[in-house]
Amino acid sequence: MLSLKVKARDVGESLYKVRDEGFMPAVFYGKKEKSTPVSVGMADFMKVWKQAGESSVVVLNSDKGDLESLIHDVDIDPITEMPRHADFYVFEKGHKLEIDIPLEFVGVSPAVKDLGGILIKVLHNLKIEAMPKDLPKKIEVDISSLTSFDSQIAAGSIKLPEGVTLIEDAAEVIALVSEPKEEVEEVAAPVDLSAIEVEKKGKKEEEGEEGAAAPAKGEKAEKSDK
Repeated sequence: MLSLKVKARDVGESLYKVRDEGFMPAVFYGKKEKSTPVSVGMADFMKVWKQAGESSVVVLNSDKGDLESLIHDVDIDPITEMPRHADFYVFEKGHKLEIDIPLEFVGVSPAVKDLGGILIKVLHNLKIEAMPKDLPKKIEVDISSLTSFDSQIAAGSIKLPEGVTLIEDAAEVIALVSEPKEEVEEVAAPVDLSAIEVEKKGKKEEEGEEGAAAPAKGEKAEKSDK
């Protein structure tokens, strides 16, 4: 079982200082465990996180003794893409856990390969229940059963590991294949040059008529003198 050594952290301590010393700020909590700020070695956390993900049990070696937990949430720095804070959920021993397990799609769908369909992944996680020791890191979904555009994979058809119970609605669709849509190329209508010429010509004639109808400035001045 994976384990991490954590040490109590003063909430008043600068988080920058914690990180500069090679540690990462974290906190653990649970139904019967109050929220406790701690720090954990960054290198150690990276190693365990890579193996455990968020669905494998991690034992926290703390001042309160060994606590079985799950990595509940990890805050990632948007610039460095490195973790900068983690939440550990401490669960009660001997109790089952309800948790979302990530799905991994495997195999080849004939509807995609042979018919040119598009694989639609409706769900990416599956809600299950299991004892901590039976929690899988991931659940595989074989898409080879998707042979036509009418085929679907429902949650109830997924083969689960021993000791794991499905909590998700059995009728919930996990994946399907969509029929490809033909792209219709829009053809631009030809430009009628003769219509443009006629329009321009008509506009010029109209402007000419308006100009001829308007009295000259001299004529207007002459009438005003009379």
